[in-house]
Amino acid sequence: MSRINRPPLSLSRLARFASLPATKSATDPPKNAPKNDKTLVCVGTITDDIRLLNVPKLTVAALRFTATARKRIEKAGGECLTLDQLALRAPTGSNTILVRGPKNSREAVKHFGFGPHKGKRARDANLSARVAEDAREVSRSRGTADSVTWVQAVLVSHIRKLSSRGTTREDIAAGLA
Repeated sequence: MSRINRPPLSLSRLARFASLPATKSATDPPKNAPKNDKTLVCVGTITDDIRLLNVPKLTVAALRFTATARKRIEKAGGECLTLDQLALRAPTGSNTILVRGPKNSREAVKHFGFGPHKGKRARDANLSARVAEDAREVSRSRGTADSVTWVQAVLVSHIRKLSSRGTTREDIAAGLA
């Protein structure tokens, strides 16, 4: 499975998922009470979150755990299971809650969307512009010929920075001439 489909999940988000009721009925516990009878299943990595001060007792099955996340879950009296152990314990998936980390929080997703057409700049569409800060990055970037010299790469980087600020080609040409 690709890494995009295995997003990491933090302990704080895991604790939040554990406290949510499965259905909305009058017999459910309040939102802040953790459900200790359910096993949380994540196809990904469980990571530690130092912002979460008190970890509730959780039973978690995941592909991977970071060392500190595993230590904190087990210190709180919870269990860390592999997916193989979960298959032996609950072959039908009963009493499990399938959770997933945020898929669209990757840095690359910020650049998706409408392209850089005239009148449709990245800042108008709430997109992040891809700007190489270092001239050496520009010379190694895709689409640049290997024969580009470092000075040409610096000029390309400078022009890209100016054009990202909204400077026109005429202003750039006048400044370089």
